[in-house]
Amino acid sequence: MTPTAASSSSQWKPRVNPWVIASTVALAAFMEVLDTSIANVALPHISGNLGASTDEGTWVLTSYLVSNAIVLPMGAWASSVIGRKRFFMLSIVIFTVASFLCGIAPSLPILLLARVLQGIGGGGLQPMAQAIMADSFEPSKRGQAFALYGLVAVLAPSIGPSLGGWITDNYSWRWIFYLNIPIGVLALTLVNRFVDDPPWIKADRANLKRLDYVGFGFLTIAMGGMQIMLDKGEENAWFASDFIRFFATLFVVGMAGLIWFEWRAKDPIMNLKLFKFRNFAVCALLMTLVGGILNSTTVLQPQFSQSLLNYTATLAGEALTAGGVALLVVMPLAGISTSHFAARNILAFGFALFAAAFYYTSTHLNLGMTFAFSSWLRVLQVVPIPLCFITITNAAYFGLPKDASNQVSGIINFVRNVGGSIFISLTGAIVTNRTLFHEARLSESMQPSNPAYVNHLSALTHAYSGVAGGPGAAELARGMIYRQLNQQAAGQAYMDIYRVLAWLAVGMVACAFLLSKNKPGEGAPEGAAG
Repeated sequence: MTPTAASSSSQWKPRVNPWVIASTVALAAFMEVLDTSIANVALPHISGNLGASTDEGTWVLTSYLVSNAIVLPMGAWASSVIGRKRFFMLSIVIFTVASFLCGIAPSLPILLLARVLQGIGGGGLQPMAQAIMADSFEPSKRGQAFALYGLVAVLAPSIGPSLGGWITDNYSWRWIFYLNIPIGVLALTLVNRFVDDPPWIKADRANLKRLDYVGFGFLTIAMGGMQIMLDKGEENAWFASDFIRFFATLFVVGMAGLIWFEWRAKDPIMNLKLFKFRNFAVCALLMTLVGGILNSTTVLQPQFSQSLLNYTATLAGEALTAGGVALLVVMPLAGISTSHFAARNILAFGFALFAAAFYYTSTHLNLGMTFAFSSWLRVLQVVPIPLCFITITNAAYFGLPKDASNQVSGIINFVRNVGGSIFISLTGAIVTNRTLFHEARLSESMQPSNPAYVNHLSALTHAYSGVAGGPGAAELARGMIYRQLNQQAAGQAYMDIYRVLAWLAVGMVACAFLLSKNKPGEGAPEGAAG
């Protein structure tokens, strides 16, 4: 870039109010983020309606996540070919059309193909929205802008389950996808009117031939192997299965090849040399963990509510709503805080709140808790998210050139999604294993030599004697005790996983201080980013 061009770029400002641009691109991002969680509670309905098993129904989520993860890092290359605005609009069109195809899908294979297409469109929405925001605001105001983006990225998964449950219970699962059509049309119209590419984004069709095909191939192999391994690991006994070992090998080989080739590539699909910048590398690690915490807890609490508290899909989703309301209050405050406190101090405080919230949850989770208390636990768990999410998103750009914004946003969103996939699978596996562990321990007390067990069995047998006399009453009593044992074991397993998350958050407090100390509202100090 020549000195004149560099000066022109540094003085560039969008032609409309940056907040109008931020609201416009946030609408499209909200549509995509919402779709990643809204279908979760509808999976049993989708499977039943299309004649698929519950296991096959999970591919509705997996197919989307795989294609989405593969496209996320490609935004920088696509923007160099057709321009960032055009790529963003193309992503909206693909996502909206694919949503319609999902809604009319007559069979599971067609639905999966439509979900793959939807993931391709969705993969360009979040990183481009984030990059557009970063370039539209001056550094001192980026934190407030990312507060709006953070509200989208965090609020959507919070309301997705409740909205999806309500639509599924009252209408049809197909309306979960039809809902995206009017939002997509509105977002496309607004982007076309208000968003422009800055002068350093130069579209050149010649770049079409410069796609990093080798890197793209390694990325596809790695993400496909990882997602199938995580999705099918629990039911196939993980690495005891040849099937899982095969896809684990694909993941390792694909990831190793991706790192080796991308580090040497002239025009890589993922600019891994950004990891030379310490702040960026630390932010990528922390965003992986934050993405994992956000996604796993959004799944854990509805699972606990539906399986152990007998909540309906709608009620389980509504228990998350209070957390969404809390985000509306905390998110703007978190954005403002980036202009008054150093990034690493905000992160340390946010992760400390995470640790306290998860530890409190692990000690107070119980099978008799009320809806109000369940909602309160969710509030405690989500309050720290804006402090961490916005600060990491903002700090990732510290010390990096403006023309790296597309790569930065693509990688940061990529690691967040990867973290979510990993944590959802691992936390689910831990809950299953710890349930079996606690069942075995509790079963040891179900012996005739235990007076408490004998008295409880006798009381239940007497209570059931009016329903079934003799041996029948005793069998009903033993069955009830066994069900109670299973519920208690599962409840203790959920307590265990929240305790693990608490200790993880403690470790993240220490990691926060790996960031360079910046002046509030500015980037990293000169020379500290690398």
